[in-house]
Amino acid sequence: MEHKFWIQRWESNQIGFHQADYSPYLNLYWDKVVSDTSSKVFVPMAGKTKDMIWLANRGHAVLGVELSEIAVKAFFEENEFTATQQYVGQFTQYSAENINFLCGDFFLLEKQNLEDVSAVFDRASLVAMPPEMRGQYAEHLATILTSGVNVLLVSMEYPEGEMAGPPFCVNEKNINQLFEENFSIELLESNDVLKDNDHLKSRGLSSMVEKVYHLVRK
Repeated sequence: MEHKFWIQRWESNQIGFHQADYSPYLNLYWDKVVSDTSSKVFVPMAGKTKDMIWLANRGHAVLGVELSEIAVKAFFEENEFTATQQYVGQFTQYSAENINFLCGDFFLLEKQNLEDVSAVFDRASLVAMPPEMRGQYAEHLATILTSGVNVLLVSMEYPEGEMAGPPFCVNEKNINQLFEENFSIELLESNDVLKDNDHLKSRGLSSMVEKVYHLVRK
């Protein structure tokens, strides 16, 4: 996944991956992942997701990381927040209310950036990674998280070769290979979503299953 690819997608407004509403899995499973609303939540490769608003409304301090400055600025503008701006290491930090965005490369995050994070919501980060980068992603996530951090992770499964990602197919075997060394893994749900997504059918898919996992950093 090259930086240029994602920057160009946002510059040309090719953001079909963006979902206008928050994830229904938050209502279904978030309380299982974390019940302490005073905890800080990390959202990797956040784009301008409404999920951060949902989490903030629950009382969480929310930290997102996003490569595209266009996406970060759009998030604050569309939600009518006036953000302050400062430099934090290799990132530009945008802040408003209890939401902070680090604008920059996920792989440049260090443990100190997430030292007070106790939960993670990954709905669109892992599935944005091509196969050759997934191991690096899983390893870096484990490196920057402390023991006991909970992760609510959404993956997608579809027949290989039917669609060029992103989003990429990440099946249950992939999840176990990527995370079992550093995380405990529990499958919470398998959900057939093709019937409700005509745009996926138009891309040639014959099936699409979302799977929701609860991971805990060992």
